Amino acid sequence: MGTGVPAWVEQAVGQKVSASLTIGEVADEKVLGRSGFSLSSDAFRHGGELDPSFTAIEDDSVAPPLEWTAPPPGTQELALVVEDATDGKVHWLVWGLKGQKGALFEGEAPPRTGKNGQGNSEWLLPDPPLGVEHTYVFQLFALDLPMTLMPGASHEELVKNIKGHVMAAAVLAARFEGHEIEELDAEDFDIED
Repeated sequence: MGTGVPAWVEQAVGQKVSASLTIGEVADEKVLGRSGFSLSSDAFRHGGELDPSFTAIEDDSVAPPLEWTAPPPGTQELALVVEDATDGKVHWLVWGLKGQKGALFEGEAPPRTGKNGQGNSEWLLPDPPLGVEHTYVFQLFALDLPMTLMPGASHEELVKNIKGHVMAAAVLAARFEGHEIEELDAEDFDIED
């Protein structure tokens, strides 16, 4: 294998994974899907393609909608980490989600967010190189304690806080291939001088 990514993580993602993922660091195979805990999206199926409206291709892109089933009893809070399985870049850190069945709607601002791979606290728009496909892995963790992290925390701080506290985990993966961004010029519009 060589990457140090556990086989169960690759199986959950549904393909080979080049970069280590948070789930491999803070969880184990026993908590994956525990008590039927699962994550889904109306915008894409597991292993399916991410719509350009959630990527850097479109100007007004937002985070995709997500929905999850009830976590195991005793869950205090949910935390979400979205990482690029190809290069390891963190695309979204979210916590403060209630420990129950729920959803994040398309473009909805989550309760608390941490720093993504570019150092800001937003959904980092997927923007792989032209013609190169990357896989984005949404990892939802059911925690046995409430998080005390302040908004803007780093990925390292989040990992440190959830390690040893993951009761269940769910994985959802989406692919996206780099496209050319179409340049629009004034001739494309009926603009009167």
